[in-house]
Amino acid sequence: MSLLVNELQALPALGELFRIFNGGKHLNRMAEPALWAELEGNLDQYQLLFNALGFVLQVDGRGFAWFQQQESSANISKTSKRLALLFMCLFDTQADAGKPLGRFGEWRIDNILIQQAFTKHKDLLQAEGLDTDELERLLGIATRLGFATNPDQKDYWQLLPAASRYLDHIHALAGHYKAAAEVMSGGNDDDDTEEGDGDFLAGADDEEEAV
Repeated sequence: MSLLVNELQALPALGELFRIFNGGKHLNRMAEPALWAELEGNLDQYQLLFNALGFVLQVDGRGFAWFQQQESSANISKTSKRLALLFMCLFDTQADAGKPLGRFGEWRIDNILIQQAFTKHKDLLQAEGLDTDELERLLGIATRLGFATNPDQKDYWQLLPAASRYLDHIHALAGHYKAAAEVMSGGNDDDDTEEGDGDFLAGADDEEEAV
């Protein structure tokens, strides 16, 4: 017992980290540098302890961590799908504008960009019951979950490194649809689209899988 007590005492941020991860949130190195340093410095101990409690701690080298959820309730699943759709629309709008997707942390997601994303994907979003007000509400949820931040409660958001999970998912979808299109066209490889070009959502409008 004393060994366990010593282990717990050596992890002063255990309670706070558990509350963050167990609440479905992401820890971002950029947003919480002190907590990140504590986690990174004692990563093996935290992973072993959380695993013993039945949780799987995932840490991405790009600077974010979270509990991998095995199962989700219907409500969480619906929210996750809507968040995925929000990010797909934002990434697609910025790609169409020639913005480098890998630098999404520099974007200013304000009412102008939200309106642009809604206009570009109006039919898809309305089919899901989403309007600009609902997109802003989803950005609020994304902020609480550690995917975005609302600096000083101003009228815009910025994406945090954890949003890479959605970008990875979108890249994978784009790759699947590109491969399928190449098979259907006889393997024509003439179209070499660079990052920042074209529509990410081409052919993916019916995709409902959440990250």
